[in-house]
Amino acid sequence: MERNIALKLMYVGTAYHGWQIQKNAVSVAETLEKALSSVVCHPVRCVGAGRTDAGVHAEVYVANFHTTSSIPLDRLPLAVNTRLPDDIVVVKATQVPDSFNAIGSCLKKEYTYRIYNSRLGNAFYVNRAWFYPRHLDEGIMQQAASQFVGTHDFRAVRSVGTETRTTVRTVHYFDITRSGELIECRVCADGFLYNMVRAMVGTVVYAAEGKLSPDDIPAILASGNRTLAGPTVPPGGLYMTNLWYREPVLSQSAEA
Repeated sequence: MERNIALKLMYVGTAYHGWQIQKNAVSVAETLEKALSSVVCHPVRCVGAGRTDAGVHAEVYVANFHTTSSIPLDRLPLAVNTRLPDDIVVVKATQVPDSFNAIGSCLKKEYTYRIYNSRLGNAFYVNRAWFYPRHLDEGIMQQAASQFVGTHDFRAVRSVGTETRTTVRTVHYFDITRSGELIECRVCADGFLYNMVRAMVGTVVYAAEGKLSPDDIPAILASGNRTLAGPTVPPGGLYMTNLWYREPVLSQSAEA
């Protein structure tokens, strides 16, 4: 009997060219599929919760695959992890309805972008946070971030990449917090465009630098002009940190 199995996993993306399988680069999906195929003894195709870019990390990620293998769900993570490199870890396997699809069934996603804001760098944050030596005012960053909340056309903060039917998305929150030298930019939406989070963070950093005012952001969004917004910040500071599904067992949050 075929089962549809959802995996909850985490990965450090530094060594990978993103989630999506690439012709000539190592991806998270390809690495996971090889390990799964070895465990279930047949070729496997995984559907992932989203296309994370090269160098982007996931503290929380969900992928699903179909299998005829009868391996018990509680044994699957351990069996797969012994065949995976240390920077990808499967933490849970759950049987889900046949209709479940890791990307199509996802209600909303949260990404967190981390900035190490100190005059001197920190060796432990290399490829894990964006080292930014000039002081950033997180209060101004929050004023700017709040302008993105709501339903808007986000064309002005996306890179040309995967074509989508619409560039309208709903951002539920965009919160900036500081703890010592570490600034966290946490953003939740019903979906994200290519490089959208990294361009939004670049825009709030521009506001903190005085290169634009938080009040300029509605007009920038309305213009749809990518050159008016801030830069696309480096990938190493970006993490997928939460996913919401109707299936409570897959969601990190009680509000799912």
